[in-house]
Amino acid sequence: MKRIVIVGSGNLAEALARAVARTESLRLVQICARNEARARAVAAIAGTSWTCDPQRVAPADLYILAVSDRAVGEAAAALAAPAGAAAVHTAGSVPLDALAPRFARRGVLYPLQTFTQGRPVDFAEIPLFIEASDAAFFAELETLARTLSRTVLPADSSRRALIHLAGVFACNFVNHAYALGEAVVRSAGLDFAILKPLIGETARKALDAASPADVQTGPAVRHDAPTLERHERLLSGDEQLQTLYTAISRHIWETSKKR
Repeated sequence: MKRIVIVGSGNLAEALARAVARTESLRLVQICARNEARARAVAAIAGTSWTCDPQRVAPADLYILAVSDRAVGEAAAALAAPAGAAAVHTAGSVPLDALAPRFARRGVLYPLQTFTQGRPVDFAEIPLFIEASDAAFFAELETLARTLSRTVLPADSSRRALIHLAGVFACNFVNHAYALGEAVVRSAGLDFAILKPLIGETARKALDAASPADVQTGPAVRHDAPTLERHERLLSGDEQLQTLYTAISRHIWETSKKR
């Protein structure tokens, strides 16, 4: 599989386009996306062609569908791909069978990372989880994945769903907690910047530890009831946030007791 078409023009499609274009063994022949402006932009970044019409998609060995979860099946079915071509999607929580059955060789290439438009990432550092319709295609897909990343692991749909769930906790929920912290410090007339050293050190400790549970700190793990109650009173004007604070604190305490 040398000739690649990326279907999609979002954050992941852009990152994949950069990664594929940098390899020596793969050739990115086209970006296919409904959004003309983004298709043009991503194609320009990767130095390739583009189209907005899936019926005029370029001939390729592999079509990588970097589209939203709900669009995987529709996008695959719409592609006028040549007979014998392979297709993979990149979604963590979407089963392999979401791809059109007419692709005899189909699979999943799921990168465990968060992506942002215009923000380059080192794809070699991103774990790639792969699944394939048969053993022969798995071997081909693994070879291709290893040209992009140093960490390539098998993951069927059920395992990948758990990995995706872990990513939501470790990335999306954590980032939301940053936003909640920002709101609190702004209510005190301060800027989010004062939290950045704390966020950085917390992340570094978690990365250095065998388990992030080993480096858990704060009033909840100490079961510091007076501080917990004080915090809950401060949140009394926001019942939803107060409930969230209490539930997380209780969970930290209960799980820390079991270690």
